[in-house]
Amino acid sequence: MEAILLFPGQGSQAVGMGKAIYERYPYVRDLFAQADDALGFNLGRLCLEGPGDELTLTANAQPALLLVSTAYLSVLVREAGVVPVAAAGHSLGEFSALVAAGSLTFADALRVVRERGAAMQAAVPPGKGTMAAIIGLDSAAVIELCKEYANGAVVSPANFNGAGQVVISGEKEAVERVGKAARAAGAKRVLPLQVSAPFHCALMGPAAARLDQILSQIEMKPPRFPVISNVTARPYPEDVVELRRLLVQQVTEPVRWEECLIELSKYPPNRAIEVGPGRVLTNLAKRVIPTWSCIPAEDWEAVSWSKEEA
Repeated sequence: MEAILLFPGQGSQAVGMGKAIYERYPYVRDLFAQADDALGFNLGRLCLEGPGDELTLTANAQPALLLVSTAYLSVLVREAGVVPVAAAGHSLGEFSALVAAGSLTFADALRVVRERGAAMQAAVPPGKGTMAAIIGLDSAAVIELCKEYANGAVVSPANFNGAGQVVISGEKEAVERVGKAARAAGAKRVLPLQVSAPFHCALMGPAAARLDQILSQIEMKPPRFPVISNVTARPYPEDVVELRRLLVQQVTEPVRWEECLIELSKYPPNRAIEVGPGRVLTNLAKRVIPTWSCIPAEDWEAVSWSKEEA
């Protein structure tokens, strides 16, 4: 069964994620053990048992999501016969997509995103930066508000998620100013996000530099199937030097998710699967590409994954 794959990013983690497939499939338990060996601590137990505040730490959440997404993909392929046609990942999810496409090994990707998460957390002192979701204004309006109300501080769009949702990121006071201006300009809602750092903005420069160092030591290969870049909203190139550059650039630039979905919609199957915990990307995809049949991987357990019940 051919399908488009969507890999979630930070914020989709939850204690207990992957538990059903961990208990059911021995090869999933093997993947969890491989992750523990690669990182030198019990990441699997953190996914399954928490505690939640530790799982939410950026340096833990990123490898945890990559592990669980990779585990879901293994089940989709082995139990449901899913054949990936193209993929995209939201922020951290790009690394999961590149593992699926054979550009990165599972072990290398885990180590990279562990370091990426730690560097992103360390880039900005606690309390200096924040993020907010603006709902009900178009992208151009939010871009202009960021320019108008920055007042010399850092604030810019971080995620163009589609369906009238743009996330902004930057210095706390500047984000608050833009949020207030967005309400005055007619935004339906402005939602402060409970995040540990202001991701995808210029404040992440030190994290981008650290990621560049890490990726320079990692072997990468061209993707076996198209993976759409958050930075360009086009397929990653076969040139691994350029692929690395785009992954580094992504840390400080916005996730062009709506455009990524539109690019994916050019591929043949009208079927997309959110490969990981939660249904954030499923809900966005249904609004941006209403012709798709989109389902979160978690739902497949009860529908068609069981060979014993087939």
